[in-house]
Amino acid sequence: MRKSKEQPILENIPITDIGAEGKAIARIDGMILFVPFVVPGDVVDVKIIKKKKNYAEGRVVAIKQFSDKRVPPQCPHFGTCGGCRWQNLNYADQLAAKQQQVRDNLERLGHIDCSGMQPICGSEEIYYYRNKLEFTFSTKAWHDLPPSPDAPPDPGALGFHIPTLFDKVLNIEHCILQPQLSNQIRLAARDYALAHQLPFYDIRNHTGCLRNLIIRNTSTGQWMVILVIAEYHPGWEGLLEHLRDNFPQITSLQYIFNDKFNDSYADLPSVTFAGLDHVEEIMQGYNGTPPLHFTIRPQTFYQTNSPQAQRLYSYVAEFAQVGPDDVVYDLYTGTGTIALFLARQCKQVIGIEYVEDSIVAARENAAHNNISNTLFYAGDMAKVLTPEFIASHQRPDIVVTDPPRAGMHEKVVEQLLNMQPRKIIYVSCNPATQARDLQMLSARYRVGRIQPVDMFPHTQHIENIAELILV
Repeated sequence: MRKSKEQPILENIPITDIGAEGKAIARIDGMILFVPFVVPGDVVDVKIIKKKKNYAEGRVVAIKQFSDKRVPPQCPHFGTCGGCRWQNLNYADQLAAKQQQVRDNLERLGHIDCSGMQPICGSEEIYYYRNKLEFTFSTKAWHDLPPSPDAPPDPGALGFHIPTLFDKVLNIEHCILQPQLSNQIRLAARDYALAHQLPFYDIRNHTGCLRNLIIRNTSTGQWMVILVIAEYHPGWEGLLEHLRDNFPQITSLQYIFNDKFNDSYADLPSVTFAGLDHVEEIMQGYNGTPPLHFTIRPQTFYQTNSPQAQRLYSYVAEFAQVGPDDVVYDLYTGTGTIALFLARQCKQVIGIEYVEDSIVAARENAAHNNISNTLFYAGDMAKVLTPEFIASHQRPDIVVTDPPRAGMHEKVVEQLLNMQPRKIIYVSCNPATQARDLQMLSARYRVGRIQPVDMFPHTQHIENIAELILV
């Protein structure tokens, strides 16, 4: 069998930009080269690890010159864990790159006039800002160097999957994404499990007891811990008892049994082991309205950066400018957070969402906040949002839409064009699909203000709000 030709090391390559998936970009002889964990302004030596017709991917073997945009990464796992690839880039430059990412997508893909784009809203907290993390137990621990032949058997890992390797998990000693108690709980769970020889999950053979550990917290100081087990084993309840007895800060201690071939637990029942079956989040109301209280259970979706969620929704309300006689449709409403944020300023809000459990939570949250002018419906958006539905619920004056990364179904866009609300406020976590949808909506709407909001510092992800005005 003929060996593939070893790729040469390219020397003194200037890094010029940031590209897809948080990787940096160099350009060599008309070819784009993607390189992770470096920043614009670095000059590096790169080994090519993958080469295609129009692009290549490389790995840095030496940094010859450091960029003035660099900052020291705070995470001890930076460079191995792929979660926060921009940690070594000054935050102001991160924000500039994200704003440019939004502009490039809207202008190049959607041919959108971006003259109404406002400066990006950065996150006040760029470390320990998340309110939810999901960790994986695995028999396959990742090691930067292969263990020696006489090393004892690897006991496993509790942490994050290594990028592109579905069966390898990096043991996380300290994560800078969630407040410090999260680190303490995770390490206590791992150490107890190892000391008591509780079997970690083997993703290849689908065996083992301990599968996932989910930790959630709220701005009110409450904590939820969820242990996911794949099979029953003597002693797993002892782990929950250990967490209950050593962490009185845990408001809700839950467990979920999941023997499926995937980690999704949204469709599985949770059992309360100790404390409450929920935690509570509080969000300040808009323009002097009372605070909103949200009940959060294991399967509940809530924006993972709570302070930025407040700012995101405030921009939505500012752009929408709803009045007391307005009917608002909130498409892809989730658990009704945006709907409830707007409800006290308008006549009625109608929320539609395809996940039934989310609609149950939205109705519960409306009752919890004594808000009676909301209606929530579950179902496929393209099938629910019909002319008959609109006729029976009154044509909307304003539509807020916050679709998943894939954007809106073409039939939903067509229905928006037929409804002709005076404004559409489009919230997106994917500027590329947003650009596509805005171009389709341009048949009847012009884009006014555009507001990028950074929900996830140190990553390439960005939320963007577009104001569409009927013409």
